[in-house]
Amino acid sequence: MKIDGTPYRAIWLDQDGWSVRIIDQTKLPWSFEILRLTTLEEAAHAIRAMLVRGAPLIGAAAAYGLCLGLRADPGTATLARGAELLMATRPTAVNLAWAIERMRVRLENLPPDRRVAAAYAEAAAIAEEDVACNAAIGRGGLELIVHAAAGRRVNILTHCNAGWLATVDWGTALAPIYMAHDHGVDVHVYVDETRPRNQGAALTAWELGKHGVAHTLIADNAGGHLMQRGKVDLVIVGADRVTRAGDVANKIGTYLKALAARDAGVPFWVAVPSSTIDWTIRDGIAAIPIEERAASEVTMVTGRALDGSIATVRLCPKETPAANPAFDVTPARLVSGFITERGRCAASEGGLLSLFPEHK
Repeated sequence: MKIDGTPYRAIWLDQDGWSVRIIDQTKLPWSFEILRLTTLEEAAHAIRAMLVRGAPLIGAAAAYGLCLGLRADPGTATLARGAELLMATRPTAVNLAWAIERMRVRLENLPPDRRVAAAYAEAAAIAEEDVACNAAIGRGGLELIVHAAAGRRVNILTHCNAGWLATVDWGTALAPIYMAHDHGVDVHVYVDETRPRNQGAALTAWELGKHGVAHTLIADNAGGHLMQRGKVDLVIVGADRVTRAGDVANKIGTYLKALAARDAGVPFWVAVPSSTIDWTIRDGIAAIPIEERAASEVTMVTGRALDGSIATVRLCPKETPAANPAFDVTPARLVSGFITERGRCAASEGGLLSLFPEHK
């Protein structure tokens, strides 16, 4: 996707052919900074500290992190240690475990002198497949937007950031929106601020603006109000994990948007690549681990002060405790359907298996 006319991906190999470049998403939207990762430990830190985030991008970053570790030492112990270190960074997004397991299966039976080249090839394949998957998701969702347009503006509400910054390129929930925009459809996005980390305000609004897509930032609590008044035609969100029965783990607040959409009769779609589907579990509420992040994300906020400086300020009394669950689970019954790289389907085990019969 484009930043002021220049195409970028969210992760790529440097010109030296081995180190990894990422966009430091913790600095957006205040500054656009590109970092160079050279070690396994740096890659793990980038995932843990959310310099890179979003389920598909986390998977690609983990794959390249293993490459960096094996470049330093291609031994079996390094492969095992690297997998363990990366697995511990973020518990909810299933793409992390998916990518690490795929790399492990590809590499563990190879002799050490062949591992590094094979690792980079597999990581590159993961990245390229993500781009292709997201482009296919975009085409599948484009049909929904065009149908809703009928010659008028389409208003879409999204939550958190499921754009190209959350993937290698295109995005999941935003891919159909970008394609609609690029095809000349009059599309407008209501962007939830997505407290407490404000990924909607800081990331989604930034990337939509850089690509030229019309959008309006709203407070998280405004979505239901807009839906009640007929100002939202579709809700499209991404996911960090989907169960085989169709339950959806996504950024905290997604469940409330789904409830409001159901009450207001607004279609609620989830855009998800197959790598985000966890075929091992059915009950998302009982089985999906929910990451609990630092209370400071709730009690503090960072922004640009009127004098142009970047400042972090406290929002509550110093002694106030805070809880910070990072995700919630939306039951399949509240989801209109999934947009995947193989097409659209109902939010149910049968619906998912109709597109992915190999998991029966």
